[in-house]
Amino acid sequence: MSKVFVNIGLSLDGYMAPEGMTMSDPGHMGWGAKWGAMMSWLMKQQYFRETLLHMGPGGETGPVNDLVRNTVERIGANVMGKRMFDQGEVAWPEDAPFHTPVYVLTHQKREPWVRPGGTTFHFVNDGPERALALAREAAGGRDVRISGGADVIQQYLELDAIDELEIALAPVLFGSGRRLFENLGQPGTQFRIDRVLDGEGATHLRYVRQ
Repeated sequence: MSKVFVNIGLSLDGYMAPEGMTMSDPGHMGWGAKWGAMMSWLMKQQYFRETLLHMGPGGETGPVNDLVRNTVERIGANVMGKRMFDQGEVAWPEDAPFHTPVYVLTHQKREPWVRPGGTTFHFVNDGPERALALAREAAGGRDVRISGGADVIQQYLELDAIDELEIALAPVLFGSGRRLFENLGQPGTQFRIDRVLDGEGATHLRYVRQ
């Protein structure tokens, strides 16, 4: 059976996104530099650079690069919130970096948005459970990634729907922003440590349901 998983970068003080993050202004409150420092490890990986950024050959290989490859190749569909979509809509290239169906939780009605390279954004008005059901169906046996933001991940944790948490914990401090677990209620799932991989720019932690 397919898995539902989270795969994100996280600052050392627990933030997914720094304060003031708006894709239209990377200099606002210095968020661009902070986010760049948190995700710098990913930008160096060969698979990410060649496959998702189309930057040509080059980049780091090894266990972290293999981890990135395995993560991307297991995804059959993505789920995200409207805030994350709104930020990305103005910043993602025409060939959006998902290459799967993406289900956007929103109250806004909108027709599917088809992008080159296999990404189609579907806008779901019926809540997180319906979005996940559609994503599972579209994934065709592959796994479903809950992409974010933090509030959407919290919703699926509270629904006891997350099978795995993959967190790239970077040694940077944001001080403020959007915390991963800030508004979490009483999640039913308990996790155990499955893997710890030390990288140059982040420690890669994988937790699975007990």
